[in-house]
Amino acid sequence: MRDFLSITDLTGEEVTELLDRADELQDRWRSNTLHTPLAGRRVALWFAGSGFRNRLAFEIGARALGAEVSYVPGDLGVNEPIEDIGPYLNNWFDMAVVRCRRHDDLIEFATRFSGPVVNARTDHNHPCEILSDLQYIRGERGSLEGLSVVFVGEVTNLCMSWFEAASRLPIDVTQVAPEEYLIPDPELRTLQADAAGSITTSADLDAVLSHRTDVIYTDCWPSADDKEEIAGSFLPYQITAERVERINPDGFFLPCPPVTRGEEVAADALLLPQCKNYEAKECLLHTQNAIMKKVLSD
Repeated sequence: MRDFLSITDLTGEEVTELLDRADELQDRWRSNTLHTPLAGRRVALWFAGSGFRNRLAFEIGARALGAEVSYVPGDLGVNEPIEDIGPYLNNWFDMAVVRCRRHDDLIEFATRFSGPVVNARTDHNHPCEILSDLQYIRGERGSLEGLSVVFVGEVTNLCMSWFEAASRLPIDVTQVAPEEYLIPDPELRTLQADAAGSITTSADLDAVLSHRTDVIYTDCWPSADDKEEIAGSFLPYQITAERVERINPDGFFLPCPPVTRGEEVAADALLLPQCKNYEAKECLLHTQNAIMKKVLSD
């Protein structure tokens, strides 16, 4: 595999193989027996924004696998044309891990850079984050077969990667949000057409949540100048302790960080045993290691 830009770059079988490898790397990490398959390789980390979890996990992981790591300053395509950047980096790096704002910029960069490119997040999707959450869920649950996920929020990059996951795996993903924030029907039908799982939407959160729900996943409220209007639309969708307690007792509440208490999440919901927002993020390291190993050493 040359690049990893989307979960849909993989088949369902390849996703399972990647998660298996992540489990193996997790075991080796915990037993201090991690191999160094990236020894002698040079990895460029290029991260826009202030997020730190994926960034640190990529840096720690690449070094642990034996690679030399350097951060690239600036934002992709801001100070120089993207068409020029890849050829310069080709001189020094074997792989690039890129977090940028525009997905189209990432795609263009990947056509100009000769080594594999890994998508660490764009405005369109966030594949490493969702694959790592799936690794955690599978490890706790034993299987992803029939997993029921309720994603609460607008169509963000996280939402799109959950849809991508359902297109490759036998899982059910339902986006829940006010009507005007649901994915448009034409796009929904396209996603549903060849999906291995189920992809649906609903504007009624309480009708969707039940003991058959395995995962509640939240994202931040939309950014807008009129915060009162956003609050009026999204406060009825806030995840409270009472709502979490309706789902499968062995299920998971995974609020994606940064978490804003009092907005998408009520503080009491974070205190429940189903809330695994801290524990799940351990898997960022292992899933991202599996991705880097796949694209660079297989």
